[in-house]
Amino acid sequence: MGSKNLFNDHKSISLTKRILPLTLYTLLPLTLVSIYLYLLYLTPFSATELLHSNTIITYHSSLSSSSSTPSASPPLPSSLPLPSPSTPSPSDPSLPSSAENDKASENSCDYFNGDWVHDMSGPLYNATTCGTIKESENCFTNGRPDSGYLYWRWKPSECNLPRFEPHTFLKLIENKHVAFVGDSLARNQIESLLCMLATASTPKLVYRIGKDNRRWHFPSHNANLSMYWSPFLVHGVERSDEGSYYNTMYLDQANERWARDVDQIDLIVVSFGHWFLIPGVFYEGGSVLGSLNCPDLNHIETDFYVPLRKALRTTLNSIIERKVSTATANGNKIDVIVKTFSPDHFEGDWDKAGTCSKTKPYMKEEKQLGGMEIEIRRIEMEEVENAKAKANELGGFRFEVMDITQLALLRPDGHPGPYMKYFPFANGVPEHVQNDCVHWCLPGPIDTWNEILLQMMKKWEEQPQRE
Repeated sequence: MGSKNLFNDHKSISLTKRILPLTLYTLLPLTLVSIYLYLLYLTPFSATELLHSNTIITYHSSLSSSSSTPSASPPLPSSLPLPSPSTPSPSDPSLPSSAENDKASENSCDYFNGDWVHDMSGPLYNATTCGTIKESENCFTNGRPDSGYLYWRWKPSECNLPRFEPHTFLKLIENKHVAFVGDSLARNQIESLLCMLATASTPKLVYRIGKDNRRWHFPSHNANLSMYWSPFLVHGVERSDEGSYYNTMYLDQANERWARDVDQIDLIVVSFGHWFLIPGVFYEGGSVLGSLNCPDLNHIETDFYVPLRKALRTTLNSIIERKVSTATANGNKIDVIVKTFSPDHFEGDWDKAGTCSKTKPYMKEEKQLGGMEIEIRRIEMEEVENAKAKANELGGFRFEVMDITQLALLRPDGHPGPYMKYFPFANGVPEHVQNDCVHWCLPGPIDTWNEILLQMMKKWEEQPQRE
């Protein structure tokens, strides 16, 4: 009996040793599964939302590996279809979070630093919805075969740049007059803005002198947008095929084409720079200050930095002086924005068959600003600060910089290139093809400038002018 009991006890202990680990191994996974299900219950996202998030990320990744192949023979042009309205996925890393939206209007927002990121939402407009696109900037209709350049958004490093809201912009300019003053990039930007606003309200052309002095009226908001052609900002005579090969500029005289209307303008956007890089003769105080690349004129040779600075200073001082001296129904309030220099992307000399054939943006590490671009931007920023100091005690003035130099530098793919002409390769490849690597396709990267403009205006609305 004793030995039998001992045997049975030994057998029982052995069985217990076997069952206990098996039980623990079984309970541990069940416990972990229970904890996981409990945590899943607490999370705010459903499985459907998570699946949608993953789908969006995959879709963005697939875009970067896709490519377009030009067709052998050009089809009849059709307008690029607009994307259907949709609600962005909150998990898309290229789109703003609610915290980023809160930062959009903060003073610390630095639009200079950032990256271009994929954005499948695409442009607000196309050639069908907008009838004011300049022919030489209507790249898609002119046969450009790739459309990848339309699916990028500028993402500042320290803040968010929201998508353009046409209704908000129109509300901000209600009963106001906004003027773009300057060169063909000023014209490029206002034409982009007109297309974006036309998605909400149709503009009416009410005034035109020549091809580049125009005014549009928005009856829905009693608002006016004007373009004043003034590539030097100051008074001057443009070079021409029939006349001089150089420009003539009077650096101490504002161009009356725009200056005489200052008392009727609420916001001026200034754009200039490229015309100072070509041959010119510069006057100040009735005498020749110097000339640029005019060896046959026997003038003192100068660079373009001093004339460029003087022209901008004259412009900003004239706005202050004329606004102060002119009594208007709205007092002397005015907002002034100086857009910084927009680099070109010619691969080679612009006047010697230079091209711009890239089809995607540069990464920040790929392209750095050159010395000329840095210096022009520095001059523009310094002169705006000087104007701020001069107008500070007067009240009613706001001077700001729209810093687009870096974001423009990184977009070699956004220019018309050879597609400034209608199907330039329809009959084969000509020996010489003219390229435009200065202006921007519409729609295209220049739409971003107007997104920045809107955010600046929204910030001002939150911080009214000091009387």
